[in-house]
Amino acid sequence: MTAPSARRRDAERTKADIVKVATKEFADKGYAGARVDEIAAKTHTTKRMIYYYYGDKDGLYQAVLDASYGRIRRLEQKVTHIADDPVAALRHVAELTFDHHDRNPDFIRIVAGENILRAVHLKHTSSVARLGNPALDVLTRILDAGRERGIFRTDVDALDVHLAISSFCFFRVANRYTWKTLFDRDLAATDQRDHQRKMLGDMIVAYLTDTHTHPDPGTDR
Repeated sequence: MTAPSARRRDAERTKADIVKVATKEFADKGYAGARVDEIAAKTHTTKRMIYYYYGDKDGLYQAVLDASYGRIRRLEQKVTHIADDPVAALRHVAELTFDHHDRNPDFIRIVAGENILRAVHLKHTSSVARLGNPALDVLTRILDAGRERGIFRTDVDALDVHLAISSFCFFRVANRYTWKTLFDRDLAATDQRDHQRKMLGDMIVAYLTDTHTHPDPGTDR
């Protein structure tokens, strides 16, 4: 007889396999184009088992969204030494975001697809706060630590910084093919990667540490 712990491990492996395959299908074909039958055929399970775990196609898609956003959120939580060196911590967030998006183009396609759908599925995900707030929590702590030392400007918030970092990282993956066609430069080319990664970190750090040319919003202008 199989022990309960072994059955749980098997179930978790099966669910991880389903989400991995489903992520690829939804990324490649969008929500409307992806088929649960095809996902089942590419996993070590059945359509019936997928419905057992996730209820329906919408439930599976929401599990994919949760897993996709969850990976980058977990990486952000690993940023350390914030109080000791907020500048290094800020650069770390920029670089880990760059690395994650570079290595996970399916994440970019999933997010782009959900934006086309106007976040209709994401807004109904029960864990939506958990998929966004941790990123801002880390950046807020970094900004607070830098401001206590007088090295970060005070007229931007964590969401501004998150926007700047995410925009750069998202664009170079999402627009790779149009950029190559228009300008004959592959944004994902190996010989461009290190340059772009450093450029992002330099830009974010330079902007946040530019404390002299912009007045504090609380002072008279």
